[in-house]
Amino acid sequence: MRALDLLNERIVRCSRCPRLVAYREAVARVKRRQFRNWTYWGRPVPGFGDPDARLYVLGLAPAAHGGNRTGRVFTGDRSGDWLYEALYKFGFANQPTSIHRNDGLRLRDCYIGATVRCAPPGNKPLPEEFDNCQPYMVEELRLLARVRVVVALGKIAFDRYLKACGDLGHRIPSPSPVFGHGLSYPLPWGVTLIGSYHPSQQNTFTGKLTRRMFHSVFRQARRRLDQR
Repeated sequence: MRALDLLNERIVRCSRCPRLVAYREAVARVKRRQFRNWTYWGRPVPGFGDPDARLYVLGLAPAAHGGNRTGRVFTGDRSGDWLYEALYKFGFANQPTSIHRNDGLRLRDCYIGATVRCAPPGNKPLPEEFDNCQPYMVEELRLLARVRVVVALGKIAFDRYLKACGDLGHRIPSPSPVFGHGLSYPLPWGVTLIGSYHPSQQNTFTGKLTRRMFHSVFRQARRRLDQR
């Protein structure tokens, strides 16, 4: 069995954060009316994608009625609608939608992770919950040895990626890269880090993030990979 599969099995069994365990399980029991016929996943959500990926996309955490319902990261919510449409447009996915775990979606040269693997109340993990989940991201990055471009969705993911790289023994540049939408940083260990606003409804409904802006990030990722 692939090492990533073993890691994902450990993630799914995790119960390190009592607050998150209680919340994700309560959501899975109560459900949302429109999903009352679903059997919710209700567990930590593992990473997903191509184990030989050169593109790594890092999000914040599963949505209560998205990944926590479907069991796949960025699946079944509007953030995922934006993400998978963009990945498809630039050749990183075989289809533009992600509805459930068995919908035929395959990622190409792309892997998706999250800074926290359980849905948090209010979509706001606590500092200790980030820290409890950090070893999973560190191990995931260690195993994804071919990654050359990282797209961080939001400032938290951007900063957490850099922290994970420090944990892996990489020397973080000084001054440290600063998050901004579309800003990219070639890092000393051969990875380019690109910041993007998160495709949350708060950002997309207000126009802080437009399709054109979001596409520009993945166009940049594709261009950098094609140049290698």
